[in-house]
Amino acid sequence: MAFQLNDTPAAWTAAELDADRRWLFTLDERARCDLVAALTRALDRDKSHFDYCRDDFDLGSAYPVLAAAFAEMQRGRGVALVRGLPREGLDEKDFEMLTWGIGLHFGVGRPQGKQSHYISAVRDAGNAYRTGTGRGYNSNAELDFHTDSTDVVALSCYNKAAEGGMSITTSSVAAYQAMRREHPNLAELLHEPIHFSRQGEQAPDEAASYPHPVFDAVDGRLFSKWNRNRVTSAQKIEGVPQLSKKQWDALEAFDALVRRADLAHSMWLQPGDLQIINSHVTLHSRTDFRDHDDPAQKRLLFRLWLAPAAGDRLPESWRVLYKAVAPGTVRGGIIGQQHDAARKAFEARQAAALGMRLHDG
Repeated sequence: MAFQLNDTPAAWTAAELDADRRWLFTLDERARCDLVAALTRALDRDKSHFDYCRDDFDLGSAYPVLAAAFAEMQRGRGVALVRGLPREGLDEKDFEMLTWGIGLHFGVGRPQGKQSHYISAVRDAGNAYRTGTGRGYNSNAELDFHTDSTDVVALSCYNKAAEGGMSITTSSVAAYQAMRREHPNLAELLHEPIHFSRQGEQAPDEAASYPHPVFDAVDGRLFSKWNRNRVTSAQKIEGVPQLSKKQWDALEAFDALVRRADLAHSMWLQPGDLQIINSHVTLHSRTDFRDHDDPAQKRLLFRLWLAPAAGDRLPESWRVLYKAVAPGTVRGGIIGQQHDAARKAFEARQAAALGMRLHDG
């Protein structure tokens, strides 16, 4: 596949990410106080998440720092880390609502599973990861390197594990460049659609799997989609085209590259950290972990999926998953089976507040 990629700071190695700290941001004491004040003013236990709007959360002096972090994720390295979200004195429901309130300023939340939920508690619920219906966020397993089904992933850390649970990111652009250098013949195969399983969470009008390339490009930008577990699951679904040996060779070579020490960057997320990831240029993973015995101390993060107002045009091949590819549209997520009127009304209000459209065209 012949195309010319634009130069991008999203093509980084682990050493480059360590040396250039532009992607790290810290909230000072005033900003933390402003966030607590915003939460205190907005919080109403009788409201659902869908009852809140952006104007309910005045982020004060924290807003410029958070906005800079989201801009770095979108136009810079493709990953950003904000340190210093207020954590002490907030219970997990408060911290969840603070995460939701921040998200309202930077995109339209997207549903994340069969129940069409818009924020996930990332904790070990005893679920098995490597099954036809497994999801990594509710297990303690080591995760495959993957991209989520959204433009932007935001992970806020409330508690860290007793042991393990290290966050790992890899630039999919840098991994692609390495693939072209080291396995040029196999790299071409990553532009061909292969099937990814929906892990049993498909909406009523969706098939159990969908065809999607690992890489595609538009407007000089490279986009990636990868999740080994979902590819393996899809191969067991009746009617899904079986991968050839050469296709498996290409996938195995790519999956080995993204794990390589010169490309994979590791970090420990501390309580009060907010990690922001651009799914289109950044793969992420996590090591397995052992939890604390005390339930109040068990590892817990909150995950938001967002469609940002300033998103890029997506390749047409992304439509099967994202439903829309134009910039400024509400797109992506796992629509699930409870995408009801309340959820649709929330999306419409939030899109209007951010100047976004609900559909292409």
